[in-house]
Amino acid sequence: MSQLKYKTNTDRGFFDESFRLEKLNSKQDPLIKLKERINFEVFRPELEAAFQKEKKGIGGARPYDYVLMFKILILQRYYNISDDSTEFAIMDRFSFMRFLGLSLADKVSNSKTIWHFREQLVKGNVIVKLFNRFNEELQKNNLIANEGKIVDASFEEVPIQRNTREENKQIKDGKIPEQWKASPNKLEQKDVDARWTKKNGKSYYGYKDHIKIDSKSKLIDTYTVTDASVHDSQEMENLLEEKDKEQGLHADSAYSGEKIKEIVE
Repeated sequence: MSQLKYKTNTDRGFFDESFRLEKLNSKQDPLIKLKERINFEVFRPELEAAFQKEKKGIGGARPYDYVLMFKILILQRYYNISDDSTEFAIMDRFSFMRFLGLSLADKVSNSKTIWHFREQLVKGNVIVKLFNRFNEELQKNNLIANEGKIVDASFEEVPIQRNTREENKQIKDGKIPEQWKASPNKLEQKDVDARWTKKNGKSYYGYKDHIKIDSKSKLIDTYTVTDASVHDSQEMENLLEEKDKEQGLHADSAYSGEKIKEIVE
């Protein structure tokens, strides 16, 4: 009874989703600008080219639309969230579903599908090119204000590898264990680039996303990806452009020290 006390309508209406989305509009949903101003179809040729060499199996589930998956990666960058968090957020947020063109009845990409899609773009050396093109579209459509920048970093955790001590030693030395080379299928399942690190007493295994954000629009201007052991401040130089120093820069205490002062001055 106590739960029902606070409900204003116990029956689901046919237009409930539309009313909720209109409410989001009134709150200035930032994804609306991206959806309305960016023609995401311009990315399709390059995305299809990146995946045309994938082996086509007989039967199986139909692959997700490449443009849809790229838009999911954009959501990840915009909100700086992991694959698991992205899967949950797409199911949970009306604003995400609308941006992706999904309804409650549509199937949502799981975290493994998102990871695989991104990995294919990385292996094909096209992910940086795609995001550079996306940044050009943002500039062209006046979605980047260039009134200041924010730099930040977050962990992207991946499944822990079950390797022997000797295998881990070889990976740390930049080598691939010989027994893995003899088994391509096993090597394909191994992540030789992820690393361990510790922050505030908690251990992380995986990668680190380093981002530079436009302070007004909150859209990501530039990003780099390193293994998790790389300190936030080490990527500062790779994120900044000369013009950023004139606009104003915001960062937390991780970006401090004499080296950082030299970079930003």
